[in-house]
Amino acid sequence: MKAIEIIPKVKVKNKKILSLVYTPGVSQSCLKIKDNLEKVFELTNRSNSVAVLSYNYEDSLKRAIFLKETRTTDAYPLVIKQCPKEDLDMVKDAIMPNFMGVDTTLIEGMEYNNTEFIPTCSKGCIFPDNFKLEELEPVELRSAFGGVIETKVSDLIEYRKPVAIITDGSAILGLGNIGPTAGLPVMEGKAVLFKDLGDVDAMPLCLNTQDPDKIKKICLLLEDSFSGINLEDIKAPECFEIENYLIQNSKLPVFHDDQHGAAIATLAGLYNALKLTGKGLDKIKIVISGAGAAGQAIARLLLKAGAKNIIMTDIFGIVYEGRQGNNQSLENIAKLTNKLNLRGGLDIAIKDADVFIGVSAGNVLRPEMIETMKSDPVIFALANPIPEIMPDLAKKAGAKIYASGRPDFDNQINNSLVFPGLFDGVINAGIKKITDSIKIEVAKAISNMVTKDELDYNYIIPDPLDKTVAKNISACIIDHVRNLTTEFNKRPL
Repeated sequence: MKAIEIIPKVKVKNKKILSLVYTPGVSQSCLKIKDNLEKVFELTNRSNSVAVLSYNYEDSLKRAIFLKETRTTDAYPLVIKQCPKEDLDMVKDAIMPNFMGVDTTLIEGMEYNNTEFIPTCSKGCIFPDNFKLEELEPVELRSAFGGVIETKVSDLIEYRKPVAIITDGSAILGLGNIGPTAGLPVMEGKAVLFKDLGDVDAMPLCLNTQDPDKIKKICLLLEDSFSGINLEDIKAPECFEIENYLIQNSKLPVFHDDQHGAAIATLAGLYNALKLTGKGLDKIKIVISGAGAAGQAIARLLLKAGAKNIIMTDIFGIVYEGRQGNNQSLENIAKLTNKLNLRGGLDIAIKDADVFIGVSAGNVLRPEMIETMKSDPVIFALANPIPEIMPDLAKKAGAKIYASGRPDFDNQINNSLVFPGLFDGVINAGIKKITDSIKIEVAKAISNMVTKDELDYNYIIPDPLDKTVAKNISACIIDHVRNLTTEFNKRPL
């Protein structure tokens, strides 16, 4: 059957290109757009993108194929459930940061092949054979290509609808609330990794609203357009509310990558770090700097995996029950952590700790703090684009193992290790709910890809560009489901 694929304009062949397409380089394009919203048409594929909206997915797909084949327009098929006009208008307005227009030809009762004006601003990318992408700066690369994704009409034996990468722009990377338009480069970069690493089509959907109720409604109205929902860069505590609601009410698998992708990758790296230091997860003291979505999810998954002693800190210091200013999510995580009810700052929390995990802000961890940790300290400084402490400073202060979220340092603990294979696996397995047991199995699968002979202080986790990681994750999820239910064995794969 003919279908629309969402493909990269740029192949991620090495870590240098990864750093240009995704993090840390993508942040430069986001900031350019934040300062001048018109830059979105230069630095993303928005100028050639159109949403085709109808009440029937096959009709939208047919129209999208027609537009691509006759107009070279990157048209994305979307189906919306029957709803009042005010909801239809709300959805059209909310998805506009991604598109030049929303094509409602089919809703208006016109034929799929009518020739009403559709923008066609595709940017040709003709370069000499010896052209080296690595020599471009991040903004130059996006400008040269007009963004990093496009669509393609393909003949496919099996067609899976894309995963929706949904954000409201309220917590983009380490840049904060820069809005949905400025966040589009990140979502395009994520779509590249979905396809390149896991052969999963993914559609950026930056929503022009930060109202949790509207986001929940939009997701449910459009859910028949997708095979899964990847929530991205939505600030806490709203992200918890949105995720929990969609898990309960959507028929699709829902995964908030900032929470659970970060948690799975961190646990995978920590498993191998502890093999090298000879310490047990249930015996160590772990300090997590950053008590937002990622920090809380990491803490919860580590506790599920067997950790006993976790202390969390944020900009106001150590998190404890009853602390003034705690929201409900902080109060809930406080009940599970800081068993000694410590008070103070990061310098107090980190004394005698075995592991530091940072998902907070650049340069918050000072060398003298590492010197107060126990022997063979493990430092995961995961803030992007600037880590909590740079590797040379951490190692000079005594860090035995150092990891970050950056591709230009050893031991990159990055969500890109997780989400391509995870969605491939849950979609193939027909899973609706991604449980903690699945997350732990995925972490084990990632850690076990580093063999005993390969395991080293500078190599505790697989290369994020190793495509066998996604395949192994997908296979482990399918095997996990088979082991859980005999009913699954009756289903053809």
